[in-house]
Amino acid sequence: MPVLGRIPGPCRGRAHGPVRAPRTLREPPPFLDGTQRPVPRCGADASGIYEMNDRAHGPGNGREAMENAAWAAERARRKTPHRVKVRKTALDLALIWAVLGIFAIMATAVVYLASSVLMPITLAIVVGLILGVAADRLGKLGIPPMATAVILTSLFAFLLFFIINTLATPMAELAAEAPAMLERTIERMLPYLERVKWLNVTAATFRSGPLTPEALIENMGAVLSTLATRVTPALVQALIFFGALVFFLGSRLALRRALIIAFNDRARRLSAIRILNSIEQALGFYFATATLLYAAAGVVMTVIAWAGGLPMPGLWGLFAFLSSFVPYLGIALMTLSLAISGLLTHDGLLVALAPAFAFFTVHAIMENLVTPAVMGRRLEINPFMVFVAIIFWTWMWGAVGAVLAVPLSLIAMTIANEMLPQSRIQPKLPG
Repeated sequence: MPVLGRIPGPCRGRAHGPVRAPRTLREPPPFLDGTQRPVPRCGADASGIYEMNDRAHGPGNGREAMENAAWAAERARRKTPHRVKVRKTALDLALIWAVLGIFAIMATAVVYLASSVLMPITLAIVVGLILGVAADRLGKLGIPPMATAVILTSLFAFLLFFIINTLATPMAELAAEAPAMLERTIERMLPYLERVKWLNVTAATFRSGPLTPEALIENMGAVLSTLATRVTPALVQALIFFGALVFFLGSRLALRRALIIAFNDRARRLSAIRILNSIEQALGFYFATATLLYAAAGVVMTVIAWAGGLPMPGLWGLFAFLSSFVPYLGIALMTLSLAISGLLTHDGLLVALAPAFAFFTVHAIMENLVTPAVMGRRLEINPFMVFVAIIFWTWMWGAVGAVLAVPLSLIAMTIANEMLPQSRIQPKLPG
């Protein structure tokens, strides 16, 4: 059915007959042969122009086809991006890198200075991502998100309390035996230290004066001051961690939806969905598998400590399990501790170092053969990058940073692998 409208241009606003004219274009569209149609001065002229076109191309078909083609060409012209390539000079590149360097330095300073707040929040986000699979399973059972968050947080707190309670008794016994162990260590190491003349170490070097009540009171004040300055921030950070964990698990789906909707086009939204899914799957699979493997390593370490005659073999097994989550540094400290404990327990050098050597061999076999076979190559990160990340985050946030180094490296490599698939980044996650 013909469109009744006004002729745009000079005849706009003037009365005229029922003339078929384009309603949206300011100028009449050109003819099909490419010639420009003259602008009508009145309704009769416009009718004559359209009637000539209809006679040439058929009644109604030629005009409508011309209008559609002209309007489609106009829309395509408006949507076509005009990109202008500007050649950057060396000064421009230096300015860009200088701005990026300043931003990196300022961001590092902010992360270091705000560690008391950012550290527990980051730890809560990482733990929440690891527990995301369990939260989805509980959500499918009809449990509300906030109830799911409370349940998972309570289970995690119970696990931490169980570990702390398990360590309390052995650590108390170790603290009670510390003076005797220190004396035995001095007796064992003193002959070797006396051979090094330039150290000028004698038995009197390790002797202290008599312990008076005044000295005890003075030392007690220093101890209480240290506890007050260390324990209070730790309790505040623990409260921040559990609060952030509850609210993150409760609003995880809403945050995910808001992050996806924040992108405008469909391609970026799909990319965001793939990245979030890959992060949750990688973290969940890695920590679930690593927990089982490191638990087996802890059991083997308990047997090694019992067979090697070391005191408290169960404590050694728990230490082996926890230290395995910190690659390189945790294993090195564990091996060194086993060597020192063996030297304090046994007189023979080979027998004393046997537990440390056995643990290091078992852990090397597990990390180089068992773990790659179970996890596959899709969870591999460059060992050098992991080592640098551990050093950096340990310097920034201490022991918690060392624990977070591997998850943060895994998140960064997963994002890079999803955003730059052509580079085929193959992360290697050592234990």
